[in-house]
This record gives sequence, structure tokens and C-alpha cells, in this order.
Amino acid sequence: MSVQLFASIYIGTYDVSMKIFEFLEKRRPHEVDSFEARLDLARNSFETGHIDSDHVQQLCDQLAEFKEIMAGYKITEYEAYAAASLRDLPNEEFVINQIFIRTGIMVKVLSNSEHRFITFQAIAGRNTFERMIQTSAIIADVGGASMQITIFREGRLVTTQHIEVGTMQLSSLFGERGQSLRQYEKQIEEYVNKKLERFRTMYMTESVDSIILISDYGIELVGKIGGNGKEERLVKSEKFVKFIDKLRKKTLEEITGELNLPNNREPLIIPSIMVFRTLVDYISPKEVWVPGAGIEDGMACDYAYRKKILKSSHNFDADVISAAKYLAEHYKSYTPHTDALRTLSTRIFDTLKKVHGLGKRERLLLEVASILQDCGKYVSLFNSAQSARQIILSSEFIGLSHEERTIVAMTVYFNGVPLEEYDEVADELDTDAYLTVAKLAAIMRVGNALEQSRKEKFKNIRMAVKDHDFVITVEAFDDISLEKALFESRTACFEDVYSLKPVLREKRVFNYESEN
Repeated sequence: MSVQLFASIYIGTYDVSMKIFEFLEKRRPHEVDSFEARLDLARNSFETGHIDSDHVQQLCDQLAEFKEIMAGYKITEYEAYAAASLRDLPNEEFVINQIFIRTGIMVKVLSNSEHRFITFQAIAGRNTFERMIQTSAIIADVGGASMQITIFREGRLVTTQHIEVGTMQLSSLFGERGQSLRQYEKQIEEYVNKKLERFRTMYMTESVDSIILISDYGIELVGKIGGNGKEERLVKSEKFVKFIDKLRKKTLEEITGELNLPNNREPLIIPSIMVFRTLVDYISPKEVWVPGAGIEDGMACDYAYRKKILKSSHNFDADVISAAKYLAEHYKSYTPHTDALRTLSTRIFDTLKKVHGLGKRERLLLEVASILQDCGKYVSLFNSAQSARQIILSSEFIGLSHEERTIVAMTVYFNGVPLEEYDEVADELDTDAYLTVAKLAAIMRVGNALEQSRKEKFKNIRMAVKDHDFVITVEAFDDISLEKALFESRTACFEDVYSLKPVLREKRVFNYESEN
């Protein structure tokens, strides 16, 4: 049986951590060792707008220690990620460069959607998770700078929303004002309630059975409460709230002592338990599950899936499609035409497999773009392409990276307006992404040309590449003069991109049903 070691290094908002995992054949990553050091990078950036030289040196020193530990374990495979602690800071690139120069460790700064998806992979596929989402469940991923709330209903992902409420952020806002502990808790409760108000109005129209809590201190809380005896770290919501209310009657020193936290003045425990309590009170689930997994666990899973060491039992692509459908429904744009266009577009994609050079991932992006192509019409019928682009760029999809979301948005945009030259969009797309957008948009335009009247006039459609033509033969049981008239203008882009001329051939079929 082969065993492989892997290290996950994560630069968080208030600590730097490393976990070492071993991969046993066909099993989830097994944690071998873990290391953690407190480093308040986020507090430094919140207060100064950048990370100063002292904190950069402390960070590099800690990462150098991690590198020595990896050498001791003879680890050659690792990933080093950072998220909100470095993301969008004025000196982000300089810090990343200095880390590499001083330690040899290359750090990737994750977008929010990438960060949440990697964490999500750590729990997806577990029996408790799969059971919960079959009815209704919310994943609350609470970090130092923000939280992500993701809703599942009947096994389908409904939406995921990024909310600017984090434990370190709350500590920085309210924690050093000289007020009493009760005042501190009250301010946090009111602030979090306000931030959740619009989310509840828009997305909490139905009850939710379960909440899945991903955050520091969650394990310590449920460990004291005690589980239900059947599923680990699962408690009834009433017991969860009651225990937190019991803790609120104690001093900070007593709380940290009862939870066996290493620092008797742990600064983030109060913001954490107040966020937990407010979430459970707001959502009113039947049960609370703390899986005890974080982004480091997700990094190991992500690596194992990418390297085909393991295969996930959860269908992440289905989550992306589900979220796209719900977003289209939210903007009143999911119609039978949407399904027809999605089917046509993917058929064209599959027929051109040897021509476009794209893979399964790009096929998924084409499906998402097909589903969302009309969402902008909810905002503006005249500027629907631009509106759709902005809607997609402003939305998050668990399972799509920021670059992939941009590709979807630009594909939808250029499905509605003429394709611009690369220089016009170079600030949004690199060359490879631009080529992908051009290829996908050209396919969507052909699909739309066949569905121009939105009456699904074709019974059978055959597609083939013949010499320098892309021939589409249709069996039509209705007049397709509109499709023919607009086909050439809608498909001119296709010929430029693929060096193939689209040709539409008609085979008329007598429509007995309409006659009867």
C-alpha cells in the first residue's frame, strides 16, 4: 500500500498554520501532525492598510520553521495559500515576493470563492453532510475577516453569499473600547444581526433543518456540550444556544479555562461565540454540526483530487450548475429556451472536440454561461449583455475560481455583443482566457441562432465538420425563415474563431400534430 505525505500551509488572518497529511489508498487524507503560530496579520492590515516589515519578517521566520519541519518529514509535496490576510493589500505582491526570496516558499493568494471551495471540499462527501443537504442545510464558514453562508435544499446548492462579518474584524471594531464584557457582546450581537438582516429577507423564506459550522472554537464548544452519540460533533441547536448563554455569564478568563484554550485571555473567543449564537438564533435549525475541518484539510483533499490520488463522492460540478439555475430563476430568466440552448451549445461543443482543444472544465463553463445568458434582461432589456456581465461578476459560485467566473461573464457578454479585440479586454482576461471566451461565445451564438424564435422548431439536429464547413442539418416541423435570415449574421464570429463556415441545412418534416 503506497503512502504519500503532503503539507498544507495556510496564512490566516490571525495565525499561520501547517498540517501534515498522509494519503492511504482510497481513503480520506489522514492528519499526521499540525503546527500553529499566532500572528495578527489582519489586525496589522486593518489598522495600517498594509503589512509592515516587522510582521513580514515574523511571517517569513515562521514559514522558514515550517520548511525545516517539512525537511524532517522528507516532504516534497505541499501547497501554501493565503486569503484575506494578504488579498488586495497595496503591498501584496511585494510580500509574496519577499516570502519566496527569504524562504523559497511560493504562496498563492486565494480569491474568496477559491478559499471557500477548498474548505468546502473538506466536508463534502461525508455521510453527515450528505444526509443534511438532502433536506435543508446551511454551511456557515466563519473566518477572521468575513463569513460565507451557503444554502442547500433537497440536495441542491441554492446560493452562497459572502458577508463582511469576521471574528478578527469584530475584535478590531469593538474589542478595545474599555467597555464591559456585556456591552461588548451586545454590540457584536446588534452588528451581526444587522449584517444578516438582508440575507434573511432574501434567502431565508423557508426553514432550515441543519447548520454546518466551520470555524475555530467550534470543536471546543461541542466537545463540552457532548454529541448525540451517533454522529460526532452533532448537537441539538437548543443545547448549543443554552451552553453559549451559560458561557456569557462567565468572565473571559473563566470561558477560556472551561474550553481549555491555551491563552487565558483569548481575544477572539467572545466574537466567535457571539457570531455562533446569533447565527443559530437567526437560522433556527434543529441541529448544529461542527465537522472539525478547516482550509488545511480542504487543501489536502483538493490536492488529492487534482492528482487523482482520491476521487470525491460529491458532485461539485452539479453544485455549480444548481447555483447557476437558482441565480437565473432569481432574475426571472430560467425558461425552456435556457434548457434548449444549453443542450444545443453542449452538442456543438462535443462535435467540435477536435477543433476547439478545450476540455471538461470549459464545457462546464459553457453550460453555466448558457443558463445565465438572459439574466441581465431583468435589469435592462436594452443593455442586457452588460447587465448580465455585472450580475455574474458580482455573484459567487462555490466551485468556480475568480478567473472562471470572469470567463463565464465575458462569454455571456460577447454572446450579446460583437467580440472585441484582445487589447480591449486585456485588463480582465489573459490571452488563454480570451481565447476560451471567444470559442465559447462563438458556440453560444450558433446555438442562439438555431433558437432565435424560442419556439423549439427542430425535431432532430445533426452536426458534423465537413472539410471547411460546420454543417448543421435540422428536421424542421415549422417555418424557420427567421432562423435562416439571422443565422449568417449571428454566426460570423464562429467562422473567425474556428476557420469553419457554419452551414444550416433544412429537412422539412410534416407536422401531423398541428394539422390535427
